[in-house]
Amino acid sequence: MAVGRYDELPASTRRRLLVRALARPALSTAGLVLTYYLLPLGVGTTRMTAATLFVALVFVLVLLTWQVQTIRTATYPRLRAIETTAFSLPLFILLFASAYFATSATSPASFSEGLDRTDALYFAVTVFATVGFGDITPVTQGARVLVTVQMIGDLLLIGVVAHVILGAVRSGLRRQESGAQPEDETVSPDHPRAGPGGHTSRS
Repeated sequence: MAVGRYDELPASTRRRLLVRALARPALSTAGLVLTYYLLPLGVGTTRMTAATLFVALVFVLVLLTWQVQTIRTATYPRLRAIETTAFSLPLFILLFASAYFATSATSPASFSEGLDRTDALYFAVTVFATVGFGDITPVTQGARVLVTVQMIGDLLLIGVVAHVILGAVRSGLRRQESGAQPEDETVSPDHPRAGPGGHTSRS
């Protein structure tokens, strides 16, 4: 596997790494969407939906924290940041789509119309994008609280988390410039940058 600074790699290698960085989250997102359509949602109470959403958001926070650490120590921090962002955004939206569908299923009067899974996903995307078509609106207080939580989460995800990810990328690039070995970097003994005995040397 080719290692070294991303900008110094051959164009074909950079394209291959970029495609790989996009393909993995694309596949995982497809799996998440399939899971969203297959899971038996909307079978519990509204309180159970809220509790499940809270646990899921804590999981996303823990996952993002771990991903930020991997960006700092990655061989190619910018590519790892692309993977992290491309996976985290769909996961966040699908969590709220699940909550909207479950809320509508257990309390049909929560929204201006009943939501099936596609409607709930559409609504979650419009809230995230702040489009506000107005065709679907939260009616009950509980539904409005749920939408408010997503809007706050949108701001945090786009603002704070994006800032943290960019900071991790800069930290990873500074580490590379200082000559530190990435934790996930594997150099074969016959690699051009490897010295006698398989030890790496950096110019």
